[in-house]
Amino acid sequence: MPVNPADSPVLGVLYGTDAMRDAMGERAFLRRMLEVEAALARAQARLGIVPAEAAEAITRAADVDRLDLKALGAATRNTGYPVVGLVKQLTALAGEAAGRWTHWGATTQDIMDTAVVLQMREGLGLIRAELLATNAGFSRMAREHRDTLMAGRTHLQHALPVTFGYKVAVWLAPLLTMVERLDQMRPRVERLQFGGAAGTLASLGDQGLAVQRELAKELGLALPDIPWHVARDGIGEAICFLGLLCGALSKIATDVMLMMQTELGEVNEPHVFGRGGSSTMPQKRNPIACEYILAQSRGVHALVPQVLAAMAQDLERGTGPWQAEALAIGQCFNLAHGALAQARFLAEGLVVDPARMRRNLDATGGLIAGEQVMMGLAPVLGRGEAHHVVNRACDTAIARGIPLAQALEEEPEVASRIERDRIAELCDPANYLGSAGAFVDQVLRRMG
Repeated sequence: MPVNPADSPVLGVLYGTDAMRDAMGERAFLRRMLEVEAALARAQARLGIVPAEAAEAITRAADVDRLDLKALGAATRNTGYPVVGLVKQLTALAGEAAGRWTHWGATTQDIMDTAVVLQMREGLGLIRAELLATNAGFSRMAREHRDTLMAGRTHLQHALPVTFGYKVAVWLAPLLTMVERLDQMRPRVERLQFGGAAGTLASLGDQGLAVQRELAKELGLALPDIPWHVARDGIGEAICFLGLLCGALSKIATDVMLMMQTELGEVNEPHVFGRGGSSTMPQKRNPIACEYILAQSRGVHALVPQVLAAMAQDLERGTGPWQAEALAIGQCFNLAHGALAQARFLAEGLVVDPARMRRNLDATGGLIAGEQVMMGLAPVLGRGEAHHVVNRACDTAIARGIPLAQALEEEPEVASRIERDRIAELCDPANYLGSAGAFVDQVLRRMG
C-alpha cells in the first residue's frame, strides 16, 4: 500500500488528481523513458548511425505493457537506477539484430532527465488548462460583483468599504500573472537533456551535436546550449512556479474560510449534499475545498526547498542531490494540481451573499466611514482637527451604541458648519470606494 496519502486509493481522492497521477506516476515515467530510447534510435537512423530497421524494431518494442516490472525492480535495486534494467529488456524485446543499437551513445541520466521533462511538459499542460478555467470562473465572479458593497478588513477589523468584485479581482490578478509566468517558463523547462557520460557526447564523436539536434526535434523539446546534467535551474524554476501558484491559491482559500465563518457568513463553498459534513453535527458545512487547498499548498511549499537544495550537484554527475529530486517533483505537481482543482471548484460555484455583506458592513453603525468623514471634514476643519473630532465622535458612538452620524451631529464643530444631509452623505460607505471599480475593470481587461 502507498505510504503517501496522495497516492492511496482512499485518501488519494482528497489530494492531487487522477490526471496528474497518470502524468507524473511511475508507469508514465517508464513509458517516457521508453519514448526517449525509441526517439534516440529514430534520430540516429536519420543520421545514418543506426540502421533504419533497427530503429523501427526498437520503436515497436518500446511498449511499457511489455516490461517485466518485477525483473525491472530487481535490476533497479541492484544498480540504483532503472535504466540499465529497462535497456536490457528493451534490447531483448527489439531482437538481437536491432537490440544492439539500443541506448547508443546515451547515459542513464540522459534518459531519466528527459523522461522527467516529458512528464513535466504534460503536467504543466494540465496545470495551464485548470488555471485558465479557474481564472475564467473568478473573472465572471468579479464582473458580476463589481459593485457589491462589503466591508474591507485589515488586521481582521473593519477598515474601509470595498466591493466583493474588488476582492475577487485581487485574487484573480496573481493567477493571470501565473499564466504569463508559465508560458514564459516552459521553453526553459521543456529542454532536452542529452550529454553522454560526462556531458560532452564524446561517445558520438563529431556527430554528437547532430544527434542532439535530431533527438530534440523528435521529442518536440527545446535544444539547450549545453547539457544540464548538473545545472538544475529548469527543474528548480518549475517547482518554484508551483510554489508561487500554491501561495496565490492559499490566499484565496484563507479569505474564503474567514468569510465562511458563521458570524460573517458572506460566502459559502458550493453546496453538495453531504460535502463538508460532520459525523455528529448535521448542520455543518465545513470549508473542505479551502482546507485541501491549504493542505496541498503546504505540501508543495515543504518540497520546494528540497528541489532547490538539490541544485548543489557535484562536479559532472551528482551523488545524491539528483536522486532527491525524484522524491519531490511528482508530488509537487500532483499536490499543486489538486489545490488548483479545488480552487476551480470555488471559482465556478462560490455562493455569495450580498445582503449579509451589507448587514456586516452596517454592523458598526457607520464607524467604517471614519476615514471618509475625516477626509470630508478636513477642508472645513483642517486635517488635524478633523481627525481629532471624528476620533472623539467614534469613541462616543462606541460607548453609547449610537450611529456615527448621530455622534457627529452632537459635535459642536460639526453641527455648526456641516448640514445634516452632508453628514449622512459622508457616512454612506457607498460614497467611498475610490478606484475599486476601475481596478476591477483593469484586471478583467487582462482576460482579453
